[in-house]
Amino acid sequence: MKILVLNSGSSSLKFQLIDVESQTVESKGLVERIGLEMGAFSYTSHGEKHMFERRIANHTEGLRLVMEALVDKENGVLKSLQEISAVGHRFAHGGEFFKSSLLIDKGVLDNARKLIDLAPLHLPGNIMGVEAMESVLPGVKQVAVFDTSFHLTIEPKDFLYGIPYEYYERYGIRRYGFHGTSHRFVAKKGAKMIGRHWKELKIISCHLGSGASISAIDHGKSVNNSMGMTSLEGLTMGSRCGDIDVGALLYLMERTGMTVAEVTDVLYKKSGLVGLSGGPQDMRDIWAGRQKGDERCTYAFDVFAQRCKKYIGAYMSQMNGCDLLLFTGGIGENAWFMRHAILENMDWLGVNVDMPLNDSVIGEDVVISKPDSRVTVAVVATDEELAIAIDTYKIVSQLD
Repeated sequence: MKILVLNSGSSSLKFQLIDVESQTVESKGLVERIGLEMGAFSYTSHGEKHMFERRIANHTEGLRLVMEALVDKENGVLKSLQEISAVGHRFAHGGEFFKSSLLIDKGVLDNARKLIDLAPLHLPGNIMGVEAMESVLPGVKQVAVFDTSFHLTIEPKDFLYGIPYEYYERYGIRRYGFHGTSHRFVAKKGAKMIGRHWKELKIISCHLGSGASISAIDHGKSVNNSMGMTSLEGLTMGSRCGDIDVGALLYLMERTGMTVAEVTDVLYKKSGLVGLSGGPQDMRDIWAGRQKGDERCTYAFDVFAQRCKKYIGAYMSQMNGCDLLLFTGGIGENAWFMRHAILENMDWLGVNVDMPLNDSVIGEDVVISKPDSRVTVAVVATDEELAIAIDTYKIVSQLD
C-alpha cells in the first residue's frame, strides 16, 4: 500500500510517498513560498533531485504540482494517482479533542478549526492541506495524525499551570506536549533494538533538533513532556527560548514598550541557540565556536546540555528510574559531542556510557551504554513520516 504523507504549513507543503509494506520512500519533496511572488518546488525520485521555480498561488496548486511529478512519464514513480491508497496528514495540535489518529471527515475538520487559537501558525496550514488534497484527488481517504495526542495520558498534576483554574476550563490553557509522533516511534524502535517491548519499560526519549523536547514514557504511556501549551516551553532550542521566567518578559515589555507581536517574534525566532550565540544556530557551528574559545557559543552549548540534563534527571525521579534513554532528532542522532556533554557525570543515575563508542556514532541506530550500565542508552533514528504512514495504513485497512 502506498501512502502519501503531507506536512502542510502556512506557505509550504512537505511530502513523502511511502510504500508501507517495504517501508521505503519512493519520492519526497517540498513546495515552498506558496502564495508569494515566486514559489519553489523540489523533489527526489529514483535517486535524482529535481527543482524549479514558478508562482504557486495556493496549496491546491502546490499539490497539483506534486501529483504531476509523481506520475511524470520520465521522472515519476507512479503509473496512476489511483495507486495512492490514502493520505496521512501531520496535525500540529489536537487539543483535548483528539486522543489518537483518525479518519478525517467534516466533524474532524470542524473541531480542528476550534483549536486554531492553540496553534495559529500551524493548524490553518494543516487544514488547508486536507482541503487541497480533496480538490486534487476527490474521495481519497485522509487520516489526521496529531503531534499532541500521545501526550494526553499526562495527568493533571503535570499538565496544569499554577494559574486560576478557570483559564484552563475556558481557554484550554494547560501543558499539552509535542513531538508525540516521534517519541512514540523511537520508544517502540528503541525497545525492539534491545529485544524488549516498549510497554515493559520506563523510557526517556530525547528528541533534539532545531525544535527539541524530552518525554517520559512509563510502560507505553507518556507521563510528561518538556514542551507546554506551545512549543516554546522546555529545552533551549534553535531559535526558541525554552523555559523562562514570565516575570522577565513582563519586565522586558514594560521597559522597552515592545508589543505582544514583537515579543512573540523574539521568543520564537531570535532566542535559543541563535540568541545566546549571537548568530550560529546549527549545533555544529556552535561546537566549532566553542572549540575556538568563543564565549557566546560556549554559553549556548552549555545551556543546551544543562537543560537536557535537568529534564532527564527530573523524569528519572518522576518514574522512579529509567530502563532506556534514547537520543533522536538531528542533534540527538548526529551531534556526538552534545550527547557526550549531556551524558558525562551521570553515573550516579546509573548511566554508564561507552564514550569512545558514543563519539564515533553519527546517524546510526546503536546502543552506546556499557553492558554493566543500569540504564541502557541508545541512539535511534526517528522517522515521523513513516510513523504517520503506519498510522494511516492501520486506520484505512480497518475500513476495507
